[in-house]
Parts: sequence; structure tokens; C-alpha cells
Amino acid sequence: MEFFKHNTQINFMAQRKWAAMISIILFLFSMGALLMHGLNWGLDFTGGTQIQLSYPKAADLASIRDKLEAAGYPEAVVISYGTSKDVLVTLVPKDKTVALDKAMQEKMVQEVTGALQDAKVNEVNYIGPQVGKEMTSKSLLAIFFALMGTMVYIAFRFDMRFAISSTVALIHDPVLILGVFSYFNIEFNLIALAAVLTVIGYSLNDTIVIFDRVRENFRKMRKSDAVDVMNVSINQTLSRTIMTSAVTLIVVLCLFLLGGSLLHGFALALMIGIVVGTYSSIYVAGSLTIALGLTRHHLIPQLKAVDNRP
Repeated sequence: MEFFKHNTQINFMAQRKWAAMISIILFLFSMGALLMHGLNWGLDFTGGTQIQLSYPKAADLASIRDKLEAAGYPEAVVISYGTSKDVLVTLVPKDKTVALDKAMQEKMVQEVTGALQDAKVNEVNYIGPQVGKEMTSKSLLAIFFALMGTMVYIAFRFDMRFAISSTVALIHDPVLILGVFSYFNIEFNLIALAAVLTVIGYSLNDTIVIFDRVRENFRKMRKSDAVDVMNVSINQTLSRTIMTSAVTLIVVLCLFLLGGSLLHGFALALMIGIVVGTYSSIYVAGSLTIALGLTRHHLIPQLKAVDNRP
């Protein structure tokens, strides 16, 4: 099934200058939000205490928050965990640089259970600030090595111009996602980080499909310039791109609406990433490749003249 036929002739590259302006504005806005507000780091990065509770009947989250606020924990995060009877309480220490000893942890748990006497404690997890810092550094390294590995792969398979443009697109997408998280103060945890890394792979897949078609069309369309080849390649892969993005977006939307608050950050990052990744594959990676001066000679090896003279 196809949304668009192979003979569509949409001139995508005609809007590449406007698209570049939009991308630059969104990128600067996202960077500004990150610099001004930062990210609302989750427990995985900041350290803190998580208490898993269960109730004999459906838990009233608003009532639980009120009781914890009265007990001296106004910033406690309370979410449903698993079923409607299970609750996850997250307590982030005010001083994230000071590690809580065992006695202080037990005191916090006792105060929480004292405020929530009808709840049963299933499990208590504590993450220290040093562990949070280690996770932050490892997460940044994971993104860095993912981008570098991608750039090297594309440079060997296609051309350095493709490698640069795809890397810029892959930086563009996560920054926009993080900008939304920062501006709306949405918690960013390891689950959301996994979504960001997933978006990098998703966007790269779209980009590789277009680049592969560009290389193939350069061999077929010998008299066409790079802009025409890029337009034809995008049009030929448009149906596949729209179909894949639409189906994935429907699944992620269901996950966002029905998956519970614990998966909201993950689903939101994926939804933004699917839309932005589809856009960047065309108007960031594709347009930038043209701007870097891509020609037929960069992808098709030229035959050398053989001189048989003695």
C-alpha cells in the first residue's frame, strides 16, 4: 500500500532555504531553553530514594501527594506503577551532593510510611549522587560514540558530504527533543534517554534510505543535477517514509495515552523524534548535502583513460 506513487514530483528542495531558517530558529530556541532552564533530571541522574507501595484498593494519587506534603516532602513525585493499586514515590534530596547514610534513608522511609499508613512497602531503592553523575557521563559518551560511529560508517559507504550532513541532522534531532523537555520542565530519565538514542537510529534509517536512492539515481539520471536527483529520490521513498512514520507514530501515541505516567517521557520523546527525524532526513540531511556541493563525481568513480601506446 502506498500513500504516494513513485511518479510524484514534489519539489522539496525548492523550500530548503526556508526549512534551513526554521531549523536554525528551532535549534537556537532549544539551546536557549537548555542554557536557561537546563533539564529536569530524573532520579537516575540526580540520586534519591524510590519507594514502591501497594494499596488494597485503587490509590488516590492526589491524596497521597497531600499527605506527603504535610509530612515535609512537598517535592515528592507520586505516580502509578503497574496497576492502579501500585504507587511509586520518588524523593529527591534537597542537597544532591550529599549522600544519605543508611540511618537517614530508613528515617525517610519511616516518615513516608507513617504518612501513608494504609500502604504496604514492597521495595525501597536508593541511588546516590555519584551513581547519578556516572550515569550522566556514560549517557553523554553513548550519544557521542553513536554519532561518531554513524559518521564513519556513512563516510565509508557513501561520501564525506553525506557523513557531515547526516551527523548534523542527528545532532539537530536530539537537541530539539531536549529543548521541549527543558522548556516544559518534563522529567528526563534513563527511559527518556533510551528514546533519544532510538530517535537517532530511526532518523538515520530514513536518511540512509534516501542517500542510497540518491546514489542509485545518479547512475540512472546522467544528465540531471544534484537538486533534481535529490528531489526524485525523496519522492521515490516518500510513500515508504510516510507509511513507516505514521504507523510508528500511532503505536507511540497509544503508548503515551495508555502506557501510564512512567512511560510518558519515553513516548513523548519518540513522538517528537519521529516527526523531527522525518523532517530532518529531507530538509537537514538532504539540503545540507546539496549545500556542500554534492555532484555525480563524488559517488560514481570516473573511468580512467587507458593509453596503450608504448
